[in-house]
Amino acid sequence: MLADQTLAFAEDLTDALLGMDALCRSDGGELDDGLVVVNMDPGREAEEFRTWDEASRRFSQLGQQAQALTEPDRRLYYSQLCSSTEALIRRYDEGLPFQSQIAGFLHVAPEPASDAELDVLRADLRSALTDGGYDGDLADQAAAWERRNVVPPDEVEGTLNELLDEAWDRTTERMEIPAPKSDGMRVETVSGVAFNARCDYLNRRVELNIDPILTLPSLKHLAVHECYPGHYVQFKLRETWYREGRAAADGLLSLVNSASSCTFEGIADNGIRVIDWMDGPDDRISSILTRYRAGIGTVAAWQLHAERRSESEVREWLRANSLIGGEGWVENRMRFIAAPQRSALIWSYWHGEPAVKSVWDRVSGENRSEFLDFLYGRMHSCQSVALFRPS
Repeated sequence: MLADQTLAFAEDLTDALLGMDALCRSDGGELDDGLVVVNMDPGREAEEFRTWDEASRRFSQLGQQAQALTEPDRRLYYSQLCSSTEALIRRYDEGLPFQSQIAGFLHVAPEPASDAELDVLRADLRSALTDGGYDGDLADQAAAWERRNVVPPDEVEGTLNELLDEAWDRTTERMEIPAPKSDGMRVETVSGVAFNARCDYLNRRVELNIDPILTLPSLKHLAVHECYPGHYVQFKLRETWYREGRAAADGLLSLVNSASSCTFEGIADNGIRVIDWMDGPDDRISSILTRYRAGIGTVAAWQLHAERRSESEVREWLRANSLIGGEGWVENRMRFIAAPQRSALIWSYWHGEPAVKSVWDRVSGENRSEFLDFLYGRMHSCQSVALFRPS
C-alpha cells in the first residue's frame, strides 16, 4: 500500500497533468493531440494553466515535492514524470531537438539500436529459423516462415477472437482480472493507420490494422499485448484499484511522451511470459522478430529525424530490413515515426521489454505475484521498476 502522503501527492499531480493536457490541446500546433491518451475519470477537474511558463513552474514544484515521498520508487518515478512533462513543455514552447525528446520524455539513451545489437538478433533469428528447417539466407528463411504461418485476411478477426478468449483464461489463472469476460475487448479491423493494433479501452475495442501480413504467432502477440494481460488488464486494474484505495490517481491516465511510456509497452510485450504462453519454435521466432523490428524502428526514426534523411530513403531502408510484414508494415511504421507526437515513442518498445523482463527474470516464482501488484498497481519508468524488492 502507498503512503497517504503519496496518494495525496498523486491527486494533485493528476489534476496538473490534466491541466497540461488542456494547454497542449489549446496550442493548435502539430502536437495538439495532447498529453493524455486515456482518461478513466473524465469528470475530474483539471488544474488551469494559462501559459507554458506557468505550467513549467508547477511541474518543477511538483518534482521537488516528489523528493519527500516515502517510497523510493515513487520518489524516482514522480520526479522523472515531472521532468518528462517539463521537457514536453519545452517542445511546445520553444522546440526541442530530437535527441533531447528521446532522453527528456522517456529517460533512455538518445541513440538508435546499434548494428551490434541488431546483428545479435539477426543471428538468433537465423539460428531459430535454421533449427525450424528453413533454408536460404535470412530474408528467404523469414519469408518462408511467414508464408507457412500467414493468416488469410478474411480469417484474421475470427482467429484473433479465439486467441483473446484463451489469453483471458490463461491470465485469470495467474492474476486478477476484476471483471467478467463479457467486459473484455472486441475486434475491429482498420486500414491506413499508423499502428499495428491499438487498445481503445474506453470503448472496449481492439483496432487491428490488416494492412501488414499477419501470422498466427503475431496475432497471438497482439492478443496478449493489447488485451490480456497487456493494456486492457493494465487499465482495468489501475481503474479498479484506485476506486478501492489501493492505487494512486495518476494511474487513471495514460500519457504520451512520458516517463511511463516504456514500461507501458514493456508490460504488454512481456505478457506472453507472464501467462506462460510461449508454446514452441514459432512463438520464439515471432518473439525475436518483434524485438528486431522494434530495433529497426528506432534506426528508421533516427535516420528521419536526427540524420534528416528523406522519407523515401528511410522507407526503402525499412523495406530492405523488415524481413516480414510486407508493404503494409513498412507504411504503418513510416506513419508512426513521421508523426511529431509519436516519433520518439518508438524507443518505448525497444527499451520497455528488457526493462520489465530483467526484473521478471530475477524475481523467484513465490514473489512474482507481489511483483505483478507492484508492476500493474503503480506507474513506472525503466528505472523505477528496477527498484522492486520483495517485502
